[in-house]
Amino acid sequence: QVQLVESGGGLVLAGDSLRLSCEASGRTWNSYAMGWFRQAPGKEREFVAAVSWSGLNGVSTAYADSVKGRFTISRDNAKKTMYLQMDSLKPEDTAVYYCAARQMNSVRREAYAYDYWGQGTQVTVSS
Repeated sequence: QVQLVESGGGLVLAGDSLRLSCEASGRTWNSYAMGWFRQAPGKEREFVAAVSWSGLNGVSTAYADSVKGRFTISRDNAKKTMYLQMDSLKPEDTAVYYCAARQMNSVRREAYAYDYWGQGTQVTVSS
């Protein structure tokens, strides 16, 4: 089992920045790909970004079109922590943000491909 705990959410103004963290504990997360998803009220959970484990082929990342160029995903394997740097935030970024891990090294955009989930952290962007 892998336990995931998100932090860093909050209330900010449009144009501000936030950095979310996701700390893993439990079983080793070596070779696990990680992702961020979000869910706004009344909407389905949607993919935000994902990052692979740093293997022989290097790190792969993927972003939703809506956040590309504004959000940056990264991970520190020594600290078992993944990050989501969110810049130029917009009111439409308001949602509960979840981190997730999957027991394979490939980046995926589908929520069903992930095996472990955190409890979520609220991000609210006010105009």
